[in-house]
Amino acid sequence: MAAAQLEALVSTAWLGQHLAAPDVKVVDATYFLPTLRRDAKAEYAAQHLPGAVFFDIDDIADDSSDLPHMLPSAAKFSSRVRKLGLGDGVRIVLYDNNRFSASARAWWMFRLFGHDDVVVLDGGLGKWLAEGRPVEDAVVVPTERHFTARQNNLLVRDLEQIRSQIVQPSEQLLDARSAGRFSGSEAEPRAGLRSGHIPHSINLPYADLLGPDGTLLPRPKLAERLATAQVDPRRPIVTTCGSGVTACVLALALYQLGVVDVAVYDGSWTEWGGRRDTPIAT
Repeated sequence: MAAAQLEALVSTAWLGQHLAAPDVKVVDATYFLPTLRRDAKAEYAAQHLPGAVFFDIDDIADDSSDLPHMLPSAAKFSSRVRKLGLGDGVRIVLYDNNRFSASARAWWMFRLFGHDDVVVLDGGLGKWLAEGRPVEDAVVVPTERHFTARQNNLLVRDLEQIRSQIVQPSEQLLDARSAGRFSGSEAEPRAGLRSGHIPHSINLPYADLLGPDGTLLPRPKLAERLATAQVDPRRPIVTTCGSGVTACVLALALYQLGVVDVAVYDGSWTEWGGRRDTPIAT
């Protein structure tokens, strides 16, 4: 693996030096579970990095689905991000105020729709503020920019593809939820979902990949976590979680280790655990 040559993260120091660069666009992609009763958009309006626009995963989504923040069409994604001033020829720097939720999801979405010059701010808004770096509450009015969408469906899995893995496993399925939710001993935060996990999946809680300051663990520590969970980085990997958000934190961490083609099960447990015709293990 050529891990040293792959980088999905930038430091607060790097962004501090490049904040005013014309080819760098900063994006707040914070998301909170409804149970937390926090308004990510309102918090963005109150304070955000200078010039940052807000990426709303519940708006840039498939509104025909009854599942939360499912992937939109390429046309809708292009339309929304163009209006945010995000597009061809710029480096997109994503951050959030919730331990990579949902900056990692937005990072995965941009890559899936063909924009590879996208990175995540390591440590997010929390680290930025802890270092005394600038924020503002000004309304940002972006200039529309062309975005060329090229959808890469190798980075996403749907329900039927996961069903096929139950019958004939060929990919490692990593579940980013907590150990209690994975085992079924802890209730799901969304009402109406069964408890447990998809058969043959491996538990790798995304929180175990983060340091106390909210940054991603260094590569050697990430590799240790994978080894402890008995994940083989040489074999195909699909990640899953509650609703396709923290699964992307696993994809981000694996990218840092040189595993660049990790797919995400978009419907995740909200889809799988919300049905009555899908097998569950505990």
